[in-house]
Amino acid sequence: MYTSFAAPQSKGKAANDIIFAANALAVADAAANGAENVTNGTIGAIMDDDSKLVCLPTVEAVFRNLPINEVIAYAPIAGTPDYLEKVQVATFGKSRPNGFTSAVATTGGTGGIHHAIWNYTEAGDKVITADWYWGAYKVLCLDMGRKLDTYKMLTDEGTFNLPALEAKVNALLDRQNSVMVIINTPAHNPTGYSLTKEDMDQVVAMLKNATEKTGKQAILFLDAAYIDYAGEKNAVRKVFEALNDLPERILAIVQYSMSKGFTMYGQRLGAMICVSSSEEAAREFFEINQYTSRATWSNTNRAAMRTLVQIYSDEALLTAVEAERNHYYKMIKARADVFVEEAKACGLPMIPYIAGFFLSVPCDNSQAVCDILHKDHIYLVPLAAGVRVALCSIPLQKISGIATKLNEALKVVEAAKCK
Repeated sequence: MYTSFAAPQSKGKAANDIIFAANALAVADAAANGAENVTNGTIGAIMDDDSKLVCLPTVEAVFRNLPINEVIAYAPIAGTPDYLEKVQVATFGKSRPNGFTSAVATTGGTGGIHHAIWNYTEAGDKVITADWYWGAYKVLCLDMGRKLDTYKMLTDEGTFNLPALEAKVNALLDRQNSVMVIINTPAHNPTGYSLTKEDMDQVVAMLKNATEKTGKQAILFLDAAYIDYAGEKNAVRKVFEALNDLPERILAIVQYSMSKGFTMYGQRLGAMICVSSSEEAAREFFEINQYTSRATWSNTNRAAMRTLVQIYSDEALLTAVEAERNHYYKMIKARADVFVEEAKACGLPMIPYIAGFFLSVPCDNSQAVCDILHKDHIYLVPLAAGVRVALCSIPLQKISGIATKLNEALKVVEAAKCK
């Protein structure tokens, strides 16, 4: 009989990621039956209409022409100073909030989420996010001895459900010293929904009221990984103006990722940026998160830092990159338009789609729905709340028909449930 060597907090853990599992099935089907006969709607990366992984041409040119020393040398643990400044420009644009800000380089977006949970919640705490969420949030919480708690993201009318979030915040502040709320916006994964500036104003006002009543604190974590494909660059960043002059008991953290905005998925670089009315809180943010970086991955990717700095220091390069992003934003939007129109025609329910890589269809037993679609060589991602469709990875010519077949699969599963 085997006796585990693992410590109690690690026993039984296994990274069985449903997204990578679904992709593996699609890859195997394509190998057996030809890629042209398979629709792979699982991948969270931009694929062009020839099913080739996209790298923005200007990003590639800058990256390939870096001096070798900028590729192989260590970066400072917190990130190079010019990167820490320019990444705030990339994140906030013309809507940099009033207050004290500080940035720390992270391994993609995931690294910043890890640090925020570790440094701003206590063992046993619950972290709040919407009922539609990226599965890694739960994995990160569980790995650090926390739990993920959810609220219903949308009202029955399809608007942001502030009362549900408020109820959850108040309940947790009754038994925790602080509360962390993770909101993935704009271009939410997995639904493509986005909060408005007015929505975010109301979230901040609600947290202000909740923390003043209790004398406790709130951390508002905005996961902005998809912001560069969420719409017009200045308009989508208006949401950050809700962070102007934050109340003293609220710390905001905005997470930027180069994985999406620069199509540098495997280079694993991003930045977590705090916004606070307190200079001391911003200084503490820098120190504790730099410390946690040293205790986990140590340094991050200097070459990717240099790529961002060069592009955001050269108006011609930045103009080219923004044009390329806009091209692929429109490509994904064209795919979404076809899907949404067909969904309306066949009566397929879906979460309101604003922009981004994904859209979602609510349903029970999403795995059974996806299994039925496999018979038509269509591969999507089953989630707890429904089915995710990765528009970013499906060529336009393969979009037509998916909504209809998905609706048919829903009806089959629903009928089986009633027997």
